Amino acid sequence: MIEFDPGPPPAFADLFAQAPDYGPFKKYFWYDWGPVYYRGRLDGSARVLAIASDPGPTERLVGRTLVGDAGQRVQGFLTKIGLTRSYLCLNAHLCALRPSYGEKGTLVLNDPAQLTWRNKLYSKAKRPKLQAILAFGSQAQEAVSLWPGKGGLPVFELPHPSSRNNQRLLTAWKAAVTQLRQIVTPDPDGDPGVPNYGTGFREADYTRIPYPDLPFGPPPWMGDDSWGRRARPRHNNSVKRPVPDDLHTLIWIAPRG
Repeated sequence: MIEFDPGPPPAFADLFAQAPDYGPFKKYFWYDWGPVYYRGRLDGSARVLAIASDPGPTERLVGRTLVGDAGQRVQGFLTKIGLTRSYLCLNAHLCALRPSYGEKGTLVLNDPAQLTWRNKLYSKAKRPKLQAILAFGSQAQEAVSLWPGKGGLPVFELPHPSSRNNQRLLTAWKAAVTQLRQIVTPDPDGDPGVPNYGTGFREADYTRIPYPDLPFGPPPWMGDDSWGRRARPRHNNSVKRPVPDDLHTLIWIAPRG
């Protein structure tokens, strides 16, 4: 039987239910689609806490964060440091932030209700086995900087996986992988000796999202957009927001055959 994520344990489910509403800031977000909370281990076994910016359309459809193209890049990063399951992915924002309002993200991050709840979540995720924190992009980095509970854990501020500056991303991620291999204990089935990043982003630098990170019953290709990246014209995600009705419509494309 294929493993799957049965959902958050009661303590986290209660905390997720207490998340403040984004209603006061709704014009900055794809608000009507609602929040996405996590991906990975909530049982205290995570050795790396990855914080990203906000969920995208694939994340909204699946109900788990970092599962689209950006998530598959992050999964590849985790693979390079030898992790196959001992990680937890959270976000700075529970709802998807609209790029045209990106500068408002800091305002929302500093909102007292959002700040208090988010720091409570991060602190609950900080368990004794945690060895490092990854902050992908400026929103995540701001969220982590506002969290006093991180203590002395090493924080790696990294370009967002969707960064358009591939060279900057590759240089920073490669250096971080080298350092993290000295800090993070790999999983028994992980291999931190796989090749690090080179001069260009390759398909081998992606890793499909493991089934134990996904809810029960996804199609077999969910979490693996390699077929789209091979397609012509190329598309890096199987889910997109169509303009002009991007606030209320998602388009999901399945591979043929």
